[in-house]
Parts: sequence; structure tokens; C-alpha cells
Amino acid sequence: MSVNQSGWRPEMGDATTNARTTFTGNRALMLEEALIFEIGSTETTGVDIDEVPTVASRLGNHARTSPIGLPGLSEPEAVRHYTRLSRQNYAIDLGLFPLGSCTMKHNPRLNERMARLPGFADLHPLGPIDTVQGALEVIHQLAHWLVTLTNMDSVAMSPKAGAHGELCGILAIKAALEKRGEGHRKIILVPESAHGTNPATAAFAGFKVEDIPATPDGRVDTQALKDRLGPDVAGVMITNPNTCGLFERDLKDISDAVHAAGGYVYCDGANFNAIVGRVRPGDLGVDAMHINLHKTFSTPHGGGGPGSGPVVFSKALTPFAPLPFVEQQDGKFVLVEEETAGEHHADSFGRMVAFHGQMGMFTRALSYILSHGADGLKQVSEDAVLNANYVLRSLDDTLDAPFGQSGPCMHEALFSDANLADGFSTLDVAKGLIDEGYHPMTVYFPLVVHGAMLVEPTETESKAALDQFIGALRSVAERAKAGDQDLKSAPHFAPRRRLDETLAARKPVLAWKDALPTAEAAE
Repeated sequence: MSVNQSGWRPEMGDATTNARTTFTGNRALMLEEALIFEIGSTETTGVDIDEVPTVASRLGNHARTSPIGLPGLSEPEAVRHYTRLSRQNYAIDLGLFPLGSCTMKHNPRLNERMARLPGFADLHPLGPIDTVQGALEVIHQLAHWLVTLTNMDSVAMSPKAGAHGELCGILAIKAALEKRGEGHRKIILVPESAHGTNPATAAFAGFKVEDIPATPDGRVDTQALKDRLGPDVAGVMITNPNTCGLFERDLKDISDAVHAAGGYVYCDGANFNAIVGRVRPGDLGVDAMHINLHKTFSTPHGGGGPGSGPVVFSKALTPFAPLPFVEQQDGKFVLVEEETAGEHHADSFGRMVAFHGQMGMFTRALSYILSHGADGLKQVSEDAVLNANYVLRSLDDTLDAPFGQSGPCMHEALFSDANLADGFSTLDVAKGLIDEGYHPMTVYFPLVVHGAMLVEPTETESKAALDQFIGALRSVAERAKAGDQDLKSAPHFAPRRRLDETLAARKPVLAWKDALPTAEAAE
């Protein structure tokens, strides 16, 4: 990153931003920050240390033959660097996070406080059972409420996140079929409106995936699914509410047909936030469903983790669920880690992970459930649906809403770029939103809608916050419809300008190299 004598940085913007520039590149409290390699020197360290004495190496051929190349920074330099970078990031604590399908809602600080209590925060997975009775009770109680909320028979608490939970459910289905002597069933039916991880999970587990088309109103073509059922079909993976933000009204009918044909029903529960307290998947004939605790029950979401994806099972699949599981015996809680003939999980397919699961996520989720109560959880889903429909109906006169005539949406509103001016796309709208101070909505997903823009406001946003977001999105959309060429180069106010995202994805620069001399770079 270079600065010429005038202080102008080409990447900082142009006449559309602000004619005034600064020598530092800073804009008041929006601080410009160089790469860490440009701040420190590889020839120095941040502290004074004695010279390392020469000793015989014990690394053999594994010894480093070139310098590691890391810059040496003092403690204040390192702290300032990462703090400045954090100021350039977007977070739910800064504003509405409209990512569709992600449920980026406020995390109550009560939950965080509970997870940090001594006895939960400092647990070790190999601690003696007698020393972790409180933790096991939390897991057992949370499992009870997850089973109650879904009206299922049991729950596996060990899966770490959504896709991990999907794999857990599919492996239980596979074990059940093999127990019946029907391992020849190798087809998993996946509707177009399902989450993208569903077909990947089925393929990973050794199944062949076949698509089921959607109807014009964005739901599963029930008749097409029924027509494909047969002795080679192991089951169906269906997302409900689906990725178009719509409730699959025929799920009970679909479940009955799949069961009659000898298959099982896996429901992707990533969108459980839209129906929690209102709909029990067990009533719809579901055999297995994962629940993203880090979405529905407000534990931290994003940043690669931590996550938690417990899987609830029907009575038919409970014997095949994974180990370990928590059970109460003679007034004490135990961790059952081995199959026992004739007992619960007698035909378990085995372990998903080495240890039981994410204790911090369990603590947060149980805190969320107990603090809301039955009426509060019901209100969560109702408000999430209300907010999404408010966004949908406030913008369907400006943006194309492909399923706007299919009735109310659920937790997310789906738009497309169909009515933008020639040459303008969803990407331009998303980049324009950055200038308005928002992280963009989910773009180009679901794949069933060209140029999709998926907005999930969640239940934690006020009407005032929604109105401001709606106004910002309307403004950007109207610019795109009017052919405002300035939008093609947005964002203008972000710390960095628009990237060539295709080139960045296909030819990423993963290693830093010394920059050109300042004079050359400025030119």
C-alpha cells in the first residue's frame, strides 16, 4: 500500500467519495491500515531476546532451510494492527445482518455469561464423569427440550454443525437399511429447493443423488417425487422451510409416501428458527433432522465456528443413532460410549467425533430456551416470519419477487435481478449496499432463481431498523433500474474497492511478496 506526497491512495476512492484527502489515508476514526508485513520487519522481533546458542539439530531433514519470513512487531503494534482491522469488519453488533439462510440474529449476552461460568468454560473432555455431573445434566436437559420441541424420539448431541448433522442422519438411515437387508437402496432424492449441502452429504455417504424439480410456486413437485419412489430409493432429503423461504405444505403427504415405499425422510432443520414453537417436525413424519443451535438458539454464528448441530431421530432410527449419549442412571448422569444389546442405540453406527460436542453451545442454547419459555419461542418464529414478510411486501414493488404471489414467505424474503436495467446485476446491488453501511444479503442463492437476493431479517430487528434497511435497498435497486453507472464501480466508501472476484477465487494470491518501491507504486 503506497502513499504519494499528496496523500492520495488510488484504492481509497475517486470524485464520488470526497474530494478532500489526508496525508495518512485515514478518514477521521476510519483508520487506514497496511499489511502486517509492511508494518514490521523480518529482521527484528518485538522483544529483546538473547542470541540462541548453536546446538545440534534434532530435526534431520525436517529442519527449516530458509527464514520463516514473519514480521517482528512490538505488542502495541500488534494490538493496534488487529484492532484497526476489526474496525473494518461488519458484525451483528453494528447493524442488521441481512444474510439469507444464515439466521444472523442478536446473541443475548445472558447466554454468553452462562457459558463463561466456572465449571462450564474450563471443562476438559477427559474429565472424570463424577466431576462433570452439572455439565452432563445441561446436555441431558437440552436434549429433552430439543426432543420436546420437535416431537421426535431421541437426539444425538455430538454433531458439530449443520452438514455434520446431515451426515449423522444419513449414516443412521444407511445403518437402518443395512439392518433390514436393504443395502441395495442407493438413491437419495433431493428437491431443487433443498440446501446445497444436502446432495454433497448424500454423495459423501455413498449414495447416488437424483434431483426432484420445483413447482412454479417454489415448492417440491410432490407428484414428481412420488413417481420416482421405488425399491432403489433410500430416502429423501428435504429442507423445510426451504431455501426459497417457503413452507413445504405437502411434507406430511411426502413422508407418508416415502415410508410406504420403504424409505426414510431426512429434514434439513437449518431453518428451524422460522417454525420453532409452532411446528413439530415429528408430526410431519420426519425421521431425522439436524438443528443448528448456532442459528435457532442464538449461539455465535459465523467465523468458522464454533457450531453445534444436534440431530433428532424418530423411533425407527433411534437404535442407529451415534455414540456417545448422556443417560441418567440411579440418580447420576453417565456418558454411554458402548453399544449394549437390547438397550437404547443397540445398533449404533458408531461415533461422529472423538468427544461429545460443543459444551459452550449447549450452555448457550439451554439458556436461550429457558429464558424464552414456550411462549417466547413461539414468538421468536412469529416475529421472524412477520419481519420477513414486511421486507418482502415493502420491496416487491421495486425488486422482482419470483415467488411473491405464492402467499406469505417464512423467515426470508427472496428477490431477483430480473427487472434491473440492462448490464446491471445482483452483484451491483450487493456492492451498493456496502456503501449504505450494510453487509450484503445472500446473493445468487438459491440456485433455482437467477440473480437471487435472499434476505433474512430475523426476529431481533425493530421496525425502525427494518425501515432503514428497506430504504437503503430500495434506493440502490432504483439506481440499478435507472442505469446509474456509478453503481457499477461500488463500493466507493469501503476501505477497499471492488475486486475481480472471479479472478480472486481462481487465482488467489496466497503469499505476500515485497511491494514495489514507493515511487514506482505511486505512479
